[in-house]
Amino acid sequence: MRRTIIFLVLLMLFGGRAIAADYPIQPVPFTAVDVGPGFWQSRMETNSRVTVPYCFERCEQTGRIRNFVAAANKDPEGFEGIFFNDSDVFKIVEGASYTLALKFDPKLDKYLDDLIAKFAAAQEPDGYLYTAKTSQSRGRYGQDPRWTGLDHSHELYNVGHMYEAAVAHFQATGKRNFLDLAVKNADLIDEVFGPEPGQRTDVPGHEEIEIGLVRLARATGEPKYLDLAKFFVDMRGNEDKREKLYGQYAQDHARVVSQSEAVGHAVRGGYFYAGVADVAAMTGESEYIDAIDRIWNDVVGRKLYLIGSVGQQGAGEGYAGAYKLTNLKAYNETCAAIALAMWNHRMFLLHGDAKYADVLERIVYNGFLSGVSLSGDQFFYPNPLECDMRFRFNQGDLQRSPWFNCSCCPSNVVRFLPSIPGYAYAVRDDDLYVNLFLAGKATADLASGSVELVQQTDYPWSGKIRMTVSPESTQRFGLRLRIPGWVRGEVLPSDLYRYEDVTPADWKLRVNGTPAHAPLVDGYAMLDRLWQPGDVVELDLPMPIRRVLANEQIEYDRGRVAFERGPLVYCIEGADHDGQVLDTWLADNTTLAPEHRPNLLGGITVLTGSANAVYRDEDGQSANREKPITMIPYYAWCHRGANEMAVWIPRSADRAVVAPLPTIASTSQASASHCGRSDTIEAVSDQMEPQHSGDHEIPRFTWWDHRGTSEWVQYDLAKPTTLSNVNVYWFDDTGRGQCRVPKSWKLLYRSGSEWKPVKMPSEFSTAKDQWAIVEFDPVKTDAVRIEVELQPTFSGGILEWRVN
Repeated sequence: MRRTIIFLVLLMLFGGRAIAADYPIQPVPFTAVDVGPGFWQSRMETNSRVTVPYCFERCEQTGRIRNFVAAANKDPEGFEGIFFNDSDVFKIVEGASYTLALKFDPKLDKYLDDLIAKFAAAQEPDGYLYTAKTSQSRGRYGQDPRWTGLDHSHELYNVGHMYEAAVAHFQATGKRNFLDLAVKNADLIDEVFGPEPGQRTDVPGHEEIEIGLVRLARATGEPKYLDLAKFFVDMRGNEDKREKLYGQYAQDHARVVSQSEAVGHAVRGGYFYAGVADVAAMTGESEYIDAIDRIWNDVVGRKLYLIGSVGQQGAGEGYAGAYKLTNLKAYNETCAAIALAMWNHRMFLLHGDAKYADVLERIVYNGFLSGVSLSGDQFFYPNPLECDMRFRFNQGDLQRSPWFNCSCCPSNVVRFLPSIPGYAYAVRDDDLYVNLFLAGKATADLASGSVELVQQTDYPWSGKIRMTVSPESTQRFGLRLRIPGWVRGEVLPSDLYRYEDVTPADWKLRVNGTPAHAPLVDGYAMLDRLWQPGDVVELDLPMPIRRVLANEQIEYDRGRVAFERGPLVYCIEGADHDGQVLDTWLADNTTLAPEHRPNLLGGITVLTGSANAVYRDEDGQSANREKPITMIPYYAWCHRGANEMAVWIPRSADRAVVAPLPTIASTSQASASHCGRSDTIEAVSDQMEPQHSGDHEIPRFTWWDHRGTSEWVQYDLAKPTTLSNVNVYWFDDTGRGQCRVPKSWKLLYRSGSEWKPVKMPSEFSTAKDQWAIVEFDPVKTDAVRIEVELQPTFSGGILEWRVN
């Protein structure tokens, strides 16, 4: 009923204009899905109760909202933060609008109206809205003319999120106050950009506006917004129509119809491919569909992590290449998981194959959900598959953070989580698809009439699903129930990973208590019948514990195994194993058993069994011992403090990590004049051998972003010790970053309260790619210090420092 009212309102407001084509399969909107008690209800309640107000509070504290006031007042000193922070506020408004649509809150409704009034004040008379430039801020892009530096300015990216938020707000409230601002801005961009003489042919560096424009076209029925989205798609990589392309990082190296693999920034790419799918669905451009089919196959076949995420450290938040799926330095940005989920959902709407929903489910339960804490106010930016307590993967931290300078991920979580029910069901004519299993009630409008479907399930802990199907009256239609790949013995629709035992599980289906025959087509059990109100469908999906092996071309996973149960990927965490898991290995004949623990981490099913661990005996030799093991769902890790974690576990002792013997350096307390936020002082003594001075595969210590300064790093020894030699391996990332070997350095030791230079030292080398070895007259001391002079305009650092 609610959707019907909104549709009639749209007709009155926009004169009945409509977009003729759309996806052949249409999602049942989240507003028609009432999530019941179970896994997702608690997460959605936390998002509404905690995450939405928390993120607005953070936006107030960090100036993101004040920036709109600064723009209204043309106040360059009032702007704070990054030039694309507008987008964070818009995404949170979108999430808050979903919250309002599900449950009206007058306080939140008024807060949004007040916030939208600030947006209106910041918008220039012709519709332009970009606070960094309107305020004439002193920061990057603030003083530049409009549409300058579009490859990185996010000028068009910001408003893409604004369009999505404005449509969500209008659909939730029926108010036009925000939608009018979006329409005014889109009309301006439609005047400025396009194929006509005098118009600009640039494209946004960071895609997103394409999705926003299509959504605006649907909401208003205005075809020109769809045309503009298609224009941006056509212009990307179009060297015949543009003077300068941005390159692979922005998927702007070739026209999309000529592309075959995913390259560049993973979030940009995910949004772009989703936008291409939208345009293809509404224009019928088959070449677009062929292109995103090819790119999807490349991702799923060569570049997707087991948790359903993409992106590696050191690859610019993007794709590093085929099979380059590191674990410790997996980037897997939370935003990239969300963009990938949006893209996969659209692929399903185009093709109707369960393989896309399989990937979507993998993302939702694993790669995405790990990005937000159970409490709703702590976040991961990257989501690695291993933690060694050395590499500070989360923007300089080892656990979830309350916020980031660039907080695109928390603000994306706010809007994506409440939209998940909208991915559960879809319709095509008289077919009703069930893609996600979640407790609650949904109403779907089929060609033959409305159908209410009630799900009862404890999914993902149990595969038993009971559905009560109630059409308005007796009617014939098809119920399409997804039988997940993990049931059918398939990790992914590719050979990137495989189950050790590929035997399909024996799933069962009953209708009104009677076993039902349902042919499996494109991953769906198909029930075509005459339905009566109150018919009951029971689907039993067995959840065996599956051992996962990776394609041998993924070198980081060779000789390792991972575990899944149902849609969940599992990991081992130090909190359950006295702080250590990287010493653990599992023999191939190891058996694990599921055990539900309702009081652990919000209620989870763990996997328990017996494993092995490597250690050093009294003689310092490597040895093995038996060790009990408890595995938890990957999404639930790091809720009990920072600790070691691993998804891929060695299958033999030689691949497990045996703790090195203690050294003078490793037992000392390291400190420094300054340490880079993304680095760690402990790296200087972690006993990891550098391969070269630019080695980004191991932890490092740097003085970043101090440049050309005098700095120091020191060891406070565990006890007074006689020293006569130090070895230093300098960090220098020439060609990649701004760290260089130092201009000069010296070595001091502490004598009483004084620091004294060592006597008769050998050369203080600053050579790259080798150990700088300094020998000196023996001294007995309780501390030793390196003092450096950094090169002018450059920083510097150390990969390893040994004392002997």
